[in-house]
Amino acid sequence: MKHTEDHAGHTHHGHGHGAAPETVVRDAVCGMTVDPAAGKPSLEHGGRLFHFCSASCRGKFQAAPDKYVSAKDPVCGMDVARNSARHFLKHEGSGYYFCSSSCAGKFTVEPAKYTSGRPAAAPAPKGSQYTCPMHPEIVSDKPGSCPICGMALEPIMPSADDGPNPELVDFTRRFWISAVLSIPLLIITMGPMVGLPTRDWIGEPLASWLELILATPVVLWAALPFFHRGLDSFRNRSPNMWTLISLGVGAAYLYSVVATLFPDLFPHQFRGHGGSVPVYFEAASVIVALVFLGQVLELRARERTGSAIRALLDLAPKTARRIAADGSETEVPLEEVVSGDRLRIRPGDGVPVDGIVLEGRSSVDESMITGEPVPVEKVEGERVTGGTLNKNGSLIMRADKVGADTVLSQIVDMVAKAQRSRAPIQGLADRISFYFVPAVVAIAIIAFIVWALIGPEPSMVFAIVSAVSVLIIACPCALGLATPMSVMTATGRGAQAGVLIKDAEALERFAKVDTLIVDKTGTLTEGRPQLTDVVAADGISGDGLLSLAAGLEKGSEHPLAEAIVDGASKRGVTVPDAQDFESITGKGVSGTVSGRKVALGNAAMMADLGLEFAGLASRADTLRAEGKTAMFVAIDGRPAGIVAVADPVKASAAAAIRELHDLGLRIIMATGDNARTAKAVAEKLGIDEVRADMLPESKKALVDELRAKGQGVAMAGDGVNDAPALAAADVGIAMGTGADVAMESAGITLVKGDLGGIVRARKLARGTIRNIKENLFFAFIYNVLGVPVAAGVLFPVLGTLLSPMIAAAAMSLSSVSVIANALRLRAIKL
Repeated sequence: MKHTEDHAGHTHHGHGHGAAPETVVRDAVCGMTVDPAAGKPSLEHGGRLFHFCSASCRGKFQAAPDKYVSAKDPVCGMDVARNSARHFLKHEGSGYYFCSSSCAGKFTVEPAKYTSGRPAAAPAPKGSQYTCPMHPEIVSDKPGSCPICGMALEPIMPSADDGPNPELVDFTRRFWISAVLSIPLLIITMGPMVGLPTRDWIGEPLASWLELILATPVVLWAALPFFHRGLDSFRNRSPNMWTLISLGVGAAYLYSVVATLFPDLFPHQFRGHGGSVPVYFEAASVIVALVFLGQVLELRARERTGSAIRALLDLAPKTARRIAADGSETEVPLEEVVSGDRLRIRPGDGVPVDGIVLEGRSSVDESMITGEPVPVEKVEGERVTGGTLNKNGSLIMRADKVGADTVLSQIVDMVAKAQRSRAPIQGLADRISFYFVPAVVAIAIIAFIVWALIGPEPSMVFAIVSAVSVLIIACPCALGLATPMSVMTATGRGAQAGVLIKDAEALERFAKVDTLIVDKTGTLTEGRPQLTDVVAADGISGDGLLSLAAGLEKGSEHPLAEAIVDGASKRGVTVPDAQDFESITGKGVSGTVSGRKVALGNAAMMADLGLEFAGLASRADTLRAEGKTAMFVAIDGRPAGIVAVADPVKASAAAAIRELHDLGLRIIMATGDNARTAKAVAEKLGIDEVRADMLPESKKALVDELRAKGQGVAMAGDGVNDAPALAAADVGIAMGTGADVAMESAGITLVKGDLGGIVRARKLARGTIRNIKENLFFAFIYNVLGVPVAAGVLFPVLGTLLSPMIAAAAMSLSSVSVIANALRLRAIKL
């Protein structure tokens, strides 16, 4: 191996900080550096001047300029201008251009890795975007505060490598400083109330000055984020909780500063029993500390709502074991795995990406994706999903979908989008919040005026205390958080149980529906028909009949044909080849097998052949009544027997139907199968109503018919033919084992196509809506009771006003209680 570097590749080393990079002029054909002043050949192309080391290079460029204008960096895949590339290497006779010294360095260390014709790894994701948990319509490219509610913006897509929340770190520091300075303030002001004459020891004038010194860093430094957000709320004309807090804290502090510095300015209405003007430094300071405490608790709780996404991200291993063409194995970062790579998965390893098993046998735990605890056997040809866990055997797989195309990435993306969506029930809270802050400010002003005019002496002090308490205790934040916190927690919990919610509206609607339409094949049944019965006519052996039927069906791709062929193989029956195979649409198939004319199909086909199966017709009816598909077989123009095939009902279907009934749902089975077979399955499972022989448009018409009657309808299906009905229903439920178009049309996707997933989704939906209503109740009741108490309605009974400090504690508690209640959904039993 040999590689050389043009001297220009080193020019970046000599620059000081901030210096402009040295310009490189390079021959776009051979890669040599060229001095433009040396009189070498040049050529203009596309508005740019190209310089060459020789006329030969210029001639090559002139003949095919597009070939030499740019090159791909072999490391990162970026396009690089060949005539000005600062980094260039020759390796084994070929020239390579690089976007940076970093890529050139990687190439130098491991050139074979980038010259083997492998495609470049997928580019890194774009920089994070940030959104508001209460207002998902706000999206920013950098952290900051929401212009509507003032809350800190959070990453749209949490990362498994996320460090500590910078706002949480900052607020924690400000909380501790506020708390340390507020404690001596409380001792100075509250000491006399508990028999500790601190103010007498210090003296009234000095005590006020000490309070000023202790409170000033809290209000003017620690509380600065509050004031910034409050000011933004005025600028954006979007009053919120920070409007109230900044007004309350600012009023208490400014009043106290003026009272301390200029006490003679105040009339007698402001003076207490000792003749001094009361100050409220401790209220301003303790309010700030308590709000910080609430914010720290809230931020920690909000971090936990993203834990489900982080847990999903953690499922994918960080590296993969790649097998090279020569059989050697290398541990590589997951980002470098590309489609087509052969990967080894050892026992106990996580499956790195989606793909197909090429060699080996093992059981794979897919519970992280599907919610089902039983490991699934994987052999050659089986699909494996990134993020699942290989249990006991060694597998070699071919990478199929990598990066954002994997099932795990799509689940994470769907969960993140659902967490940012808005449920219709949130509209009520939004409307109230819009009028809430102006109403609170109005109540504070009214309380101030009433107390100033008719309150006991010192009336102005009572007026200020009541106004500040009203401003502080009223927290629209609790109202705004009530719905998003529940939705974020519920969608994360659903993902862990294999239930993917497209948006919050689907969750709310599914809690309200009363009718569930289910498809039969693949939803109630396994979707893999199996041979169940072989009934031979007199004089014909069962194995002989099955051999000829399977030989005929060997040429068909119909699922029923596959079931007959597989059934014959499992019974050890020889399956010969067929000649003159013919498929008759809607009736059956015919052909020659082992020199004999064989026809297999329904009664209509046999009637066309002029055959009567009188002796076997009643047996066929019995088989159909058992939910089986019975097919007649004729050999050499004579009735020969019946083969029956059935699609087995899923083992979990009956229990799931019972649970769905208990959860208030009426079940309708809509299937394209014949009425007798469909009815047999329905009776076995306890389904309420059967609609058979349904075409795709019939299923949609059924949904429209039920909705027209005022019923809330959910539709579950897994095929392309179900997509119109899924889209028309109030809620579409797609089985994740089915077609992509079905999933696109659905509001809920079950990663494992199982009715048990519908049970889990229903429990999750009902639990979430119940949780949201509890949150809204807490927030409404808190404000309905808290604001009048802060305004002083209980003063005639208790003889005292609510302290602004207690108001601040209650305000913080309201938001924290709403989040804590939402987090209970993480433990909901599904």
